[in-house]
Amino acid sequence: MTTRRLAAEIEYSQPVLYSHFKGKSAIAAAVVVQGCADLAAEPASARAEARGVRESPAAVAETYMSFARRRSALYAAMCTPLVDLPFATEEAPEPVRAAFGELFAAVQPIAAEGDDPDLLTETFWTGLHGPATLMRSGRLPEHAHERRLALLIGRFAGG
Repeated sequence: MTTRRLAAEIEYSQPVLYSHFKGKSAIAAAVVVQGCADLAAEPASARAEARGVRESPAAVAETYMSFARRRSALYAAMCTPLVDLPFATEEAPEPVRAAFGELFAAVQPIAAEGDDPDLLTETFWTGLHGPATLMRSGRLPEHAHERRLALLIGRFAGG
C-alpha cells in the first residue's frame, strides 16, 4: 500500500492525507480499522441468514472469501505488516475485534467439548486467510478454490 495510491483511490492529495494523520502507519491503521468494520458486516449478515449452527461457518467462510477476492487491494492493505495494531487481544480496536468476533460466533457453537473456541476460531481464520492471500499472489490456483473451501468447511462443520 502506498499513500500515493491511497490518495488517488479516495481522490485526495497526499498532503491532505498527511494533514489528517501523523504518518503512513497511522493512515495504514485507519485503513485496517475501516476494512475490518466492512469485513465484519458481511459475515454478520451471512451468519444471521444461515439455517443453523452447521451452516453458519460455511456462510461466514464464503462471505469472508468473497470479500477478500472482491476487495483484494483493501484486504491486502488490511494484512500489511506495516500496521502496528493488535489483532488477537482485548486492546485491538473494536472493528478489528468485531471482524474476529463474527468468525468466533460462527465457530464457537460447533466446537467439540474440550476445544478452545478462541484457538479453533484462529485456526478457522488462518484456513481462510491463507488461501485468500495465496490466491491473490497467484501461488494457489483459482480453479481449486471451491474444493479447498468445501474441505475446510467439511472439517469444521462436519459436512
